Amino acid sequence: MSHPESPRYRPELSQASARLTHEVSALDERGRESTIAIPAERPLTVYVDKREIVTLMTLGGAPEALVLGYLRNQRLVRALEDIVSIQVDWSVDAVAVVTRNGILDIEERTAKKVVTTGCGQGSVFGGLMDEVDQIALPEDARLRQSVVYRIVETIRTQQSIYKQAGSVHGCALFSDAGELLYFVEDVGRHNAVDAIAGLMWLDGVEGADKVFYTTGRLTSEMVIKGAQMGIPFLLSRSGTTQMGHMVAERVGMSLLARCSGKHFLLLAGHERLVFEPGLLEPLNAPRSVPASVA
Repeated sequence: MSHPESPRYRPELSQASARLTHEVSALDERGRESTIAIPAERPLTVYVDKREIVTLMTLGGAPEALVLGYLRNQRLVRALEDIVSIQVDWSVDAVAVVTRNGILDIEERTAKKVVTTGCGQGSVFGGLMDEVDQIALPEDARLRQSVVYRIVETIRTQQSIYKQAGSVHGCALFSDAGELLYFVEDVGRHNAVDAIAGLMWLDGVEGADKVFYTTGRLTSEMVIKGAQMGIPFLLSRSGTTQMGHMVAERVGMSLLARCSGKHFLLLAGHERLVFEPGLLEPLNAPRSVPASVA
């Protein structure tokens, strides 16, 4: 006799998505007044079992997922079942996290911090660097060149706060066939990646056959977080840093930078990408000349 699968555990979560833009008055170079939208930015102080952990500056679009992903990526909480509830209260710009059994050695584990180059003063607890060599990404993961182009085009046409108001970073999770699964924007790219990590955790989504895209730089923080999520492919329309590249090579992650149109630079994990030369015009192909010019 077969038994239905038990529902996946989810902690009790508030639904406290905040307004994402704010209208302000502006004068242009001719002195003309107009009203424009700018991204919202607000502090969110995280309390775990009544202990203050960190204050995150955030857009506020997915605060519960952001906090959950932050706790996961900082390795402060190992299992979703360890979290009882996450309650955001914007009236005091704070979120209360209740765990089932507390966090072991929380003072020691939050004492050592490395300030990173992430927008919005991101921070990585020092112990994360010690865990990099323990991460094993799937060796057989492959990504087709045509899928890279599909992802870049999907991001280009995605409706976003950036197109409306600018000044934010976006991150997205795709399947290895190029299907968009999650898209999150925030004032810092580390916030956006944490929010996606939280959504993956809540939904039980594994990273082995996924592709992560970010509009921001591929820093060591971004690569470490992608590896912690088990994702073998990290794409960006921007560049990378020396340490980001070093960490990617250590964990065996494919790093694709400067992704725009049909251009990209594959910087690490070369063996994972399946090139499809037929997608591009030959380098020495003759250029057609309009009849009106000939």
